[in-house]
Amino acid sequence: MIDTNTKRPLKSKFIYLLMSIALLSTSCGLFQKHTEVEYAVMPAEMPEDLIAVPANELLSTSPMAPEIQTPDWMKNSVIYEVNTRQFNATGTFKSFAPEIPRIKNLGVDVLWFMPIYPIGKLNRKGGLGSYYSIKNYHEVNPEFGTLADFKAVVNQAHAQGLKVILDWVGNHTAWDHPWITEHPDWYVHDSTGKIITPWDWTDVAQLNFKNAELRKAMIGEMKFWITECGIDGFRCDVAFLVPRSFWEEARAELEKEKPLFMLAEMENNKDIDPNPPGYMENAFDAYYGWTLHSASADCAKGKITGREFIVKMAEARNLFPAKAMMMSFLTNHDENSWNGTIEEKYGDHWQVFSVLNYTLQNSLPLIYNGEEANNTKRLQFFEKDPITSWADTSRYTWYRKMNHLKHTHPALQNSPWGPKEMVLPVSGGNDNIFAFKRSKFGQSITVIVNLSNQQQWIQAVGDRNLDGTEKAYVSAPVAIKSIGQGMPIAPWGYTILVD
Repeated sequence: MIDTNTKRPLKSKFIYLLMSIALLSTSCGLFQKHTEVEYAVMPAEMPEDLIAVPANELLSTSPMAPEIQTPDWMKNSVIYEVNTRQFNATGTFKSFAPEIPRIKNLGVDVLWFMPIYPIGKLNRKGGLGSYYSIKNYHEVNPEFGTLADFKAVVNQAHAQGLKVILDWVGNHTAWDHPWITEHPDWYVHDSTGKIITPWDWTDVAQLNFKNAELRKAMIGEMKFWITECGIDGFRCDVAFLVPRSFWEEARAELEKEKPLFMLAEMENNKDIDPNPPGYMENAFDAYYGWTLHSASADCAKGKITGREFIVKMAEARNLFPAKAMMMSFLTNHDENSWNGTIEEKYGDHWQVFSVLNYTLQNSLPLIYNGEEANNTKRLQFFEKDPITSWADTSRYTWYRKMNHLKHTHPALQNSPWGPKEMVLPVSGGNDNIFAFKRSKFGQSITVIVNLSNQQQWIQAVGDRNLDGTEKAYVSAPVAIKSIGQGMPIAPWGYTILVD
């Protein structure tokens, strides 16, 4: 899930019965020697005391931590991730601002800005450095503009009905962050007294959340962006490396200002916390769907069958409580830069997996900037490398239509409001056909996907006979017309039937 070298992340009736039970059971590069601050590199294999927090403290719940309430504006929401540096040739807030109406028209609801803070120069990776090496938590990277420029973007987004969340890096700072010299006790030290760096992320220093003053200061820095700029929440980087008790404390304190949405970069990290679902009880609303993402890419490449994918999909949703949202994605900043483009991962099969991201229970869709413009290149992480495909609108209309369905159909509401799937038996085809139905307020959608490279011919899903005349909301092109009873599903095809 996380590449430590880059600092970025980690048919038979019986079969259908098993699937139903499974699904319904859920409710930083270049190294420069630091001449003033000595540090040690954390071993590649993570020790139990990774962040110098005893296990009982890491897992503990804050005494007065209330159960979180996800804000109502997340009920039908879709997230759009903004990489300010690479968004266009200018890469500033002012150059991004004119695009807000277009993004609103796309049908997204939440803008997630990658870190906008000044980047450390000591031990910097590459020419411009990693967004995740934070030199100061309450200032703006001059590469992107000023604090006033960012406030203007937030205000414009709010005027368009969009929410704004910031990427928050709580686990570590840059080596030239003032805390290094002012509060060295706020960092983790090895046995020789050197501040450690997590894994080989040599551009950052590991913070020590055993220190109560650090916790207080960190919450204060987070509160600044709520009170000063009016943001609506945070995406929390490597959230699983920070004690759960801190996030619970932070959530309770920050929500004194306003209701927030909080997204954790984590999934199943039982090597850190044997009870990762706890993070979704009193701290976070959503987590990363890495298992679903990896299974999708493996299925598209033929590494696993459609049936194996279905099993992994069920496993993914059993990792956290049903009320928690699973952010689902074809790509994001990490995946694009380090692991490959959508074309590299999915070839021509991306739509069928995007359909699942939009329609599955618990799923919270993410669009990474440029995805709607068919960006086909890996964006460099430490250098300027702008998206150049904005004139390509081939995917824009498709995503807009999916977003419209997400917003208007009650059966596609996000957790905890959305209904569960009912897995449907399929007559015809083979085990690589997957069909399910979601219903709410008397309205239903039926989703049928072909997770194979062979055309399938199906006669019925559940108690619904198919004759090829069904009106689909979206459907992959079918090369032949149906003949008589039944419906052809093209290789890697899909259809969404709306009732």
